[in-house]
Amino acid sequence: MPHLFEPFQIQSLTLRNRIAVPPMCQYSAIDGLINDWHLAHYSGLARGGAGLVIVEATAVSPEGRITPGCTGLWNDGQAQGMARIASAIKAAGAVPGIQIGHAGRKASAHRPWEGDDHIPDDDPRGWQTLAPSALAFGGGLPKVPKAMTLDDIARVQADFVAAAIRARDAGFEWLELHFAHGYLAQSFFSRAANQRTDAYGGSFDGRSRFLLETLQAVRKVWPAHLPLTARFGVIEYDGHDDQTLDESIELTRRFKAAGLDLLNVSMGFSAPGGRVPWGSGFLAPIAGRVRREAEIAVASGWCVDDPKVAARVVADGEMDVVMIGRAHLADPHYPYQLALALGREHPAALLPTPYAYWLSRYRGPGTGSAQ
Repeated sequence: MPHLFEPFQIQSLTLRNRIAVPPMCQYSAIDGLINDWHLAHYSGLARGGAGLVIVEATAVSPEGRITPGCTGLWNDGQAQGMARIASAIKAAGAVPGIQIGHAGRKASAHRPWEGDDHIPDDDPRGWQTLAPSALAFGGGLPKVPKAMTLDDIARVQADFVAAAIRARDAGFEWLELHFAHGYLAQSFFSRAANQRTDAYGGSFDGRSRFLLETLQAVRKVWPAHLPLTARFGVIEYDGHDDQTLDESIELTRRFKAAGLDLLNVSMGFSAPGGRVPWGSGFLAPIAGRVRREAEIAVASGWCVDDPKVAARVVADGEMDVVMIGRAHLADPHYPYQLALALGREHPAALLPTPYAYWLSRYRGPGTGSAQ
């Protein structure tokens, strides 16, 4: 029975524990370039004790950004900045990961605190979006995307490969492909977004083709000894859950055969109106089913907001790694709080020595004590 604080081995890497910081967009980049905010943010999270820190959704091309504030890996200048982050995460004892993706028809949007909706067509900050079919997402994202040609598909897949190479050369040791949340790859798999009649649409095989081809192309350039992972929406909560989940598990089997090492189980968000059953650890049983039936390592998160739940989902075999996001934003040293809550011995050992020394020795006010 594995424990949340036991190491997790995957390929040549060993995570110091099964706690991960998932990708969480900061929307603070300029032209895809990171800055001091990102460096302080990620190095602080890595010092907090998690085994893995994954850098936010990073666009493989300019039109692949969710917002103008998203990070990118479509040029070498961006890669140089990302190398500083990868180095800082590793120096703090965590495995440095990065998520790369393309936002598809959800791109060209305002930052969440500016409306989280599409930038108007007459605003020069916006751009033409792409998708498998010329269908708008709807709601606050009404732009009708350009239906991708075969040349567009080939170009975007090449962009994924180029971004993976830059991530590799920047020193990242964990790569996650963003195949979830209604973005481009998920849109190809979704019946609600993909109405193509060529080889990239229609049947299960057709709707899976873009994802599998992209994974296979990236696998060729990503080192065999390092984990290649994907975040994928296995369920939509749209009334067709059984069929979607069955298809998603079959696709996950094919991902594994193509070289995927771990699946980060998430939701599709391919259309507005899904009835998500929000609750503590609600995706854990689904993640566990994917793990068992596809016989692949899995991670997941979404409302794993209680220390006992985080420990249970690992002990019960529902997840190999637990993605904990908001709690890390509230407290970058959240693994220390988890260790305290779960009664682990020497919880301060998770922290850097200048913190751990005082937290493990402090017994009250006095000379030399932490105040």
